[in-house]
Amino acid sequence: MKILSGLELSGFIKERQAHEVRSLLQRKGIVPRLVIIVTTDNPVIDTYVRLKKRYGQDLLVDVVVHRVSLSETPKLIKSLNKDKTVHGIIVQLPLADPTKTEEIINLVDVSKDVDALGAQATFEPATPMAIMWLLAGYNIDLRGKQVLLVGRGKLVGTPLLKLLHSSGIEAQVVDSKTANLIEQVKAADVVITATGSPGSITSNMLKNKAVVIDAGVASEDGKTVGDVAPDVYTRDDLIITPAKGGVGPLTVCALFENVIRAARLV
Repeated sequence: MKILSGLELSGFIKERQAHEVRSLLQRKGIVPRLVIIVTTDNPVIDTYVRLKKRYGQDLLVDVVVHRVSLSETPKLIKSLNKDKTVHGIIVQLPLADPTKTEEIINLVDVSKDVDALGAQATFEPATPMAIMWLLAGYNIDLRGKQVLLVGRGKLVGTPLLKLLHSSGIEAQVVDSKTANLIEQVKAADVVITATGSPGSITSNMLKNKAVVIDAGVASEDGKTVGDVAPDVYTRDDLIITPAKGGVGPLTVCALFENVIRAARLV
């Protein structure tokens, strides 16, 4: 088994980003600032907020967290849009009322939409960017491979498909409603999964020597888990992200890449 460690790659990216932040401060007197808006209690969200705060501290990026009700969120976003000291705004998903998602995220000014969730987004979405970095960092060549995305979500599946297509890589997308889901997974050379359904990708679904990228995130018994079932890690033929430290660390890197870029464009 070959492990695709995002944690290992993130160290090199973090070092470069820290240098860029210091340069911004020295040349322009700018301290990049990211504001995270949280509208609901969720252990997975809390974990990622802590990771982002810690990462920001290491880079000397100011990370501010606002915990507000959904009804207060539009007013807060409009205020932050006008604040020139704020370079990035994230509204953590899922919202307390998911039906309001489109309405809320599109309130974020395009120049500060570092999560790239708005309809007019100009930045690259963090998790898809992280996946591309991970594949490139380990020299995983997708050309001529059967690439399958499991999940059509707004955060990963849909934007990743666009990124792949723009890079000239053909990929197929399936989800829980796909009739022949198992057969398609079995036929894939590269499986990138982001469904948030713990254990949904099992060992018997994967072909020999498959590449498996687990970008799924869910909470199970108080722990953050991915889509890949434990039995997958008993195989020695796969190229795979670890249960911890795979896509996650690079997603945080990619997010701060956008924050630094936003600050640089001021």
